[in-house]
Amino acid sequence: MDLFSCTDDTLYKEQQPLAMRMRPRNFSEFFGQRTVAGEGSFLRTLVENDTIPSMIIWGAPGTGKTTLANIIALQTKSIFSPLNAVSSGVAGIKEIIHEAAEQRKFYQKRTIVFIDEIHRFNKSQQDILLPYVENGEVILIGATTENPYFEVNQALLSRVRIVHLQKLGELDLLAILKQALSDVERGLGREQITCANDELQIIAQFADGDARIALNILEQAAVFARMRTGVITRGILREILGDKIQHYDKNKEQHYDIASAFIKSMRGSDPDAALHYLARMLVAGEDVKFIARRIIICAAEDIGNADPQALVIAEAAARAVHFVGMPEARIILAQAAVYIATAPKSNACYLGIERAVEDVKKKNCGEVPLYLRDAHYKGAAKLGYGVDYKYPHDYPNHYVRQQYLPLEVKNERYYIPTDNGQEERIKKYLAGLEK
Repeated sequence: MDLFSCTDDTLYKEQQPLAMRMRPRNFSEFFGQRTVAGEGSFLRTLVENDTIPSMIIWGAPGTGKTTLANIIALQTKSIFSPLNAVSSGVAGIKEIIHEAAEQRKFYQKRTIVFIDEIHRFNKSQQDILLPYVENGEVILIGATTENPYFEVNQALLSRVRIVHLQKLGELDLLAILKQALSDVERGLGREQITCANDELQIIAQFADGDARIALNILEQAAVFARMRTGVITRGILREILGDKIQHYDKNKEQHYDIASAFIKSMRGSDPDAALHYLARMLVAGEDVKFIARRIIICAAEDIGNADPQALVIAEAAARAVHFVGMPEARIILAQAAVYIATAPKSNACYLGIERAVEDVKKKNCGEVPLYLRDAHYKGAAKLGYGVDYKYPHDYPNHYVRQQYLPLEVKNERYYIPTDNGQEERIKKYLAGLEK
């Protein structure tokens, strides 16, 4: 290599996007994914011992799928042959498999075939890989943003491990951003660009688990900062992100104020206010899982048995949000929030468990009545366990009067149903039993 080619190579690296320059080169630089790639994890142990299985790495954009594949390539003695499912056809696959056979035969070297966006391969392309993955002639590492259980052939799935990468947490993104700011060799360290924690947090929140987006925003902000004071300010971020920045901080007062207003609006049966505060949280980049959890809690605490379907819808919405992701998840959350806001309300279950817990903590609540105790094992009857228990289904209307509470609290009433929604029916049913 001569001086000019060396200079050109250095210049080329400096002109690469920050996200490309900061790509981790080993596990110690790989932030997040501790379950998958942390010290002592199963996959990391296999890689460090150069005994890599075929796998499909599944995760949202920016979670480190390609990066993890590159780290594996750098830490093994195998040939690394990348393919892109968008641009590669059957001929490209067969050529790599042929080369892999040659390397194995003449040089005793294994070949890792890395296929980015493997979900874009059709069935016939995936089927070509099957025998070679099964007999170990090639090690397959596929990367996909789609659920492989839906997008990859079952026959191929049965021959690989699924490595699921989660969205990066805010602390992981903050660590990545700080490393990029301080890294003199590959990052912005030589330029002495500074950025306060609050502004870094805005970037991390906006990126929503995507390290590539976070680093791209930081790089754009650094361009503005160079032309000004060398400091990345909130004003600069507002110029880059536009109306995406709201007066809202997920770790400070505004976060709790808006979340509180959202819950109270649903509890107060105001669907318009619920949608307003939901929109403010979404635009500010709030974690959709946090929002979904608040809706589930509200369904149980503020609606309860007045409309038992509310909890079903809230829980279904949480699962759908996880499956679909943003931006469409906003529609699912809106539907659930409006249902909760317009459903009949009751906090009877919430008050009931609070009373019961309070009694258990402060009172002598006595022992479980003998006839209610577990009587399935030999010798239980001799202790009186289960003796004289009345099985409700043996009686008319599947009910028989029987004391279930311990003697010391037999007169307590924890669940007091309201007259709202389904609880009106429950109230009449319980009253009928009393008669």
